[in-house]
Amino acid sequence: MRTLLTIFLGSLIVALGFAAEDAVRSQTKQPASRGFDYWQPDWMVRELWGPGRIPKGMMVRLLRHTVYMQHGVPKEYAKARSTVSHEPESITDGGKLYGKHCASCHGRDGMGSGDPGKALSPSPALLAYMIRRPISVDEYLLWSIADGGAQFESKMPTFKDKLSRDDVWRIVAYMRAGFPDMKIRSKP
Repeated sequence: MRTLLTIFLGSLIVALGFAAEDAVRSQTKQPASRGFDYWQPDWMVRELWGPGRIPKGMMVRLLRHTVYMQHGVPKEYAKARSTVSHEPESITDGGKLYGKHCASCHGRDGMGSGDPGKALSPSPALLAYMIRRPISVDEYLLWSIADGGAQFESKMPTFKDKLSRDDVWRIVAYMRAGFPDMKIRSKP
């Protein structure tokens, strides 16, 4: 009997310790900004998840990912592969197209720092971060750029009537090249 009481009290003390630790953790301040880390940006460090706690902007971002993971892309984009080489000429052309059609919202560096993009809610995707993620396969990127974000309640415009598929692939090649500075790249 005494052994059972000892085990019970020990378990109770451990449980109370975990509860106290959780209470302290929830009251501590967020870590100071460390500069941008592509592998774990600050928005991933904060506690965002839990029932009813996910911000609308994050929900919009996750909705496209969830649809892709569960249902794939629309048939017109299924199994699409880039038709553009990753040669410097394609990357330069992609940079010009990106500058004309994308940089105003997504920023020249792909970090969502364009002035018009700052006024959007949800904010533009962090392309420099996203392009390095496993989900950024060709068919997903083509679908995202061509169809835009209306179906997911974002302000991302559609480009399927404005850009050819090859132009979209040039933009993708530019993003995969790491958003190089086109002023430096275009000098002879």
